[in-house]
Amino acid sequence: MREPRDLTRALLFAIVLAVLAAPAAAAAPPQPAAEAWILVDARDGERLAAGDPNAERSIASATKLMTAYLALEQRDLDEEVAAPDYRPAASAESLLGLEAGEMVTYEELLYALILASANDGAVAVAEGVSGSVDAFVAKMNGAASRLGLGRTSYANPIGLDDPLNYSTAADLAELTRVLLEDPRFRRIADTEAYTVETDRASRSIVTRNDLLTRVPWVTGVKTGYTIEAANVLVGAGERKGTRLVAVVLGAPTEADRDAGVQSLLEYGFSLYDSRTVVREEEGLADLPVDSGGTLELLASSPITVMARRDQDVETDVEAPAELVGPIRRGERLGKVVVSVDGREAGSSPLVAASSAPAASLGDDVRENFPTLAVLGGAVIVIVVGAMVYRARRSRGTG
Repeated sequence: MREPRDLTRALLFAIVLAVLAAPAAAAAPPQPAAEAWILVDARDGERLAAGDPNAERSIASATKLMTAYLALEQRDLDEEVAAPDYRPAASAESLLGLEAGEMVTYEELLYALILASANDGAVAVAEGVSGSVDAFVAKMNGAASRLGLGRTSYANPIGLDDPLNYSTAADLAELTRVLLEDPRFRRIADTEAYTVETDRASRSIVTRNDLLTRVPWVTGVKTGYTIEAANVLVGAGERKGTRLVAVVLGAPTEADRDAGVQSLLEYGFSLYDSRTVVREEEGLADLPVDSGGTLELLASSPITVMARRDQDVETDVEAPAELVGPIRRGERLGKVVVSVDGREAGSSPLVAASSAPAASLGDDVRENFPTLAVLGGAVIVIVVGAMVYRARRSRGTG
């Protein structure tokens, strides 16, 4: 019979083993110091964390994301526009310092909008695209409706406080997802410093997004501040092909704003595993060759994807049903595609593991014997029929 001390040790040992064997519990999502926030996967819009994401709030210069969207949608970015005579309503407004009539391209204005949050640049875009601010605001609201941003309203292209200028964390995340599909926007949003060139002057600007300069994998996107909105940040980050968007609205300080977005993005990336789905030189198919036998196809490079634990990862081989020789070892004969929840996440060429000769005449005959037999039979029937017909005509006219 075991002593009580031995039983106690055995019980403790069993508990330790159970704890070690149990899967690690997912960390709880962060709670930013802000009025509303959201974290989404930019690829599929999956919501990963949120706090009051549908609350309608003043959004300050995050308004300029829609201004940028319309400029990208409707204009050649190399086209020039004349700067309007913009009169700021307050001395604290962010301005590029454009003079009335100064010629500047839409691309330069987009850098000024996203990096320096230039209000005069936003008005220049509005009047250039639509002829007037009022007409442009109507376009902004039309685009919001078209994109399904049902809790968003615009009153100006800048983001000045107005009862009719508001959005939600969820709507801003969706608009940002759309913008990030455009490589031109991604390039601009991921820029730390830039020199805006016009026909009269050069102006150096730097991003107001401190995270972009401090965190290597942060890729944008837009800051904002007004008295009513408090501190706003729409942020994006990318790691190994996974792009996330985090939005924080109504943070009391810039430090809270930045910390909130960074903690959301870090939490989001913690939900993804890096998986090597296809290994280099892994055999993925054995296909018949017209000269006989089969030939193995190998992946020429590995495929590693980032996927959440709840996502389906699938592998699809794209190759001919039968291979036709001659085939050289290493010759590319198809590809393998890896998808995550139905979206392509990576691919690799498939190459021949060995050589294969061309089919010989005998191979062709054997392979096509049924067809040749049918054709030969048809020819014999036609020839015999012709001979019979000719013999009958000869008897009838002799």
